[in-house]
Amino acid sequence: MNRRTFLFVSAAAAAVTARLDAAGARLPIRKAVEFDMLPKELSFNDRFRMAREAGFEEIECPTMADPGAAEEAKKAAETTGLRIHSVMNQSHWQYPLSSSDPEVVAKCVEGMKTSLRNAHFWGADTVLLVPAVVNATTTYRDAWLRSQEQIRRLLPMAEELKVIIGIEEVWNKFLLSPLEFARYIDEFRSPWIRAYFDVGNVVMFGYPQDWIRTLGARIVKLHIKDFRFENDVVKWVPLREGSVDWPAVHQALTDIGYRGSATTELPGGDEAYLREVSRRFDMILSGA
Repeated sequence: MNRRTFLFVSAAAAAVTARLDAAGARLPIRKAVEFDMLPKELSFNDRFRMAREAGFEEIECPTMADPGAAEEAKKAAETTGLRIHSVMNQSHWQYPLSSSDPEVVAKCVEGMKTSLRNAHFWGADTVLLVPAVVNATTTYRDAWLRSQEQIRRLLPMAEELKVIIGIEEVWNKFLLSPLEFARYIDEFRSPWIRAYFDVGNVVMFGYPQDWIRTLGARIVKLHIKDFRFENDVVKWVPLREGSVDWPAVHQALTDIGYRGSATTELPGGDEAYLREVSRRFDMILSGA
C-alpha cells in the first residue's frame, strides 16, 4: 500500500466511523407529549407533573378558548417546568380553510386566531394547522388556493405575536408528496410558515426519511407515532413496533441537523404507560 492509497483508505474509514458515531448519537431533540395523552380526570397541574416525572420536557396543548382554562394551563407549566411549546389548533377539521362556505372558513380563522393568542400567552412558538381537506366537493386546486389565501391573511398576526404557523400533513388527501409539501411552504415566502412534520402520517404512501431530507430546514416541529398495516387496516401500535424505519428516520434527522421539539401523538394512558412511551422515545432519539 503506497502513501496515497493509505491516506485515501484512512480518510474513507474516518468518514464511515464519523457517520456511524452520528447515527448512534442521541438527537438534540426535546421530548414532548400531547396534552390529550394525559389522564383527563386529573387537574392540569397533576397532568403536567405526571408528564414531567415520566421524562417529558415539553407539552403540546389544544386550543383553549376559555380564559380560565388557558390560565390554568399556564400556571401548571410554570409550576412543573413543563414548557408548552406548541398549540394544536382544534377547528381545522370541522371547519377547514378550504371550504367554499364563508361561514365555515370564518370559524376556522377565528379558531386559528385563538390558537395564536394561546401560543403567545403560554410562550409557545408554534401553532399546528391542518391547512385543507380535499373531498368530493373540494378539488385539490381549490384546497391549495383557498387555504393559502386564508393563511396569508393570518400572517400579520403570526408575525406580530412571533408565533410560527406549522403546516401538518395528515390523511386529508392533500400534500401527498414531500415535493408538494415543500412547494406549498415555499410559496408563502415567509419565515412564519413552516412544516410541522408527522413522521407516522406518511408511511402509507411514502418514506419519512425521504420527506425529512426533502423538507430539511422547513421543518419546525415533529409529531411521533407508529402504525402497523394489516390487511389494509391501519393499527395503532407502541413506538418501534410499527412500520416506521426509526433508524432511517434518526439518520435523516441527523443529516438535516434538526434541533427542536418532537411530540408523541398516541393513545393516552396512566403514569406507567407514559413512562414506557418516554423510554421508547429515548430509544428512537438514541438511534436504537
